[in-house]
Amino acid sequence: MEIGISTFVEATPDLKTGETISHAQRIRDVVEEIVLADQVGLDVFGVGEHHREDFAASSPAVILAAAASKTNRIRLTSAVTVLSSDDPVRVYQDFATVDAISNGRAEIMAGRGSFIESFPLFGYNLQDYDELFEEKLELLLKICQSEKVTWQGKHRPAINHLGVYPRPVQNPLPVWIGSGGNAESVVRAGVLGLPLVLAIIGGSPRQFAPLVQLYKRAATQAGHDVSKLTVASHSHGFVAESTEIAADKFFPPTQYVMNVLGRERGWGHYSRASFDSARSLEGALYVGDPETVAQKIIHLRKNVGVTRFMLHCPVGSMPHEDVMRAIELLGTEVAPRVREEVSKWETNDK
Repeated sequence: MEIGISTFVEATPDLKTGETISHAQRIRDVVEEIVLADQVGLDVFGVGEHHREDFAASSPAVILAAAASKTNRIRLTSAVTVLSSDDPVRVYQDFATVDAISNGRAEIMAGRGSFIESFPLFGYNLQDYDELFEEKLELLLKICQSEKVTWQGKHRPAINHLGVYPRPVQNPLPVWIGSGGNAESVVRAGVLGLPLVLAIIGGSPRQFAPLVQLYKRAATQAGHDVSKLTVASHSHGFVAESTEIAADKFFPPTQYVMNVLGRERGWGHYSRASFDSARSLEGALYVGDPETVAQKIIHLRKNVGVTRFMLHCPVGSMPHEDVMRAIELLGTEVAPRVREEVSKWETNDK
């Protein structure tokens, strides 16, 4: 069972002072967070791509490259790369470079993107939303499979037997499919035999179990060995010395972000009651002391079948020292509990 962190490198106002951290400082902070995650034994760190004022990471590969030279073991992934509005050749080159610096620890998490700012920014039409992703994913996988590429599509100039460099340490460079729970994207990942990441940020995580089974059926029917495929989840959460402290610290910045996005997308008001309900065993928030968070991850593993869990922390801007402490607790107290429990199951199964 792999356990790690994901972040959008948020830069929202501090609710106590009203001040907003600079993008430059937040980027430097997140590099420190990745280094700490490596030191405390976490398995993976993901950085999401956004192109808006309240998130500082428009180029995850650059941030991951900065961390790659300061870390030794942790895997480094996008979370996600908005492949629809990017160029697959450049994406591959960027992450092959991260792979070189890290000596084989880079991954690409490809998604269509739930935020749409990048489409007008790079001159793409939202009417081509699905078609862009399918076409660019096809090209990215072709580049992963072969040094010399011949390809033709609708939304990008053709490539006629050209090399794409540098080549990565890993062969092939891992590509995951990120999904918010769309059945079509889950089936696509299964048919292609690619590892799947589910964004479980609302409702009951148990509701995603049928999607995992759908993914596995699609993979089996396509002739892939399901035992070799990985399913990951990413969910909002925070770890502190006590559950009360964790909830009280995490709620205000989370509420701020959820209500900003809610106004944009037509969601209802995000209240403390909604937050507290989602902290229950069957909810999608992983907020609490180490034992509480560990038991929720174990519950997720038992009932949904994920083999990688990524705690998305924070959701809105929090003091850097609080985020660092949460990462420390996740690595030194939560992860060992989860791994020990999973190891017991595997031993009993044998």
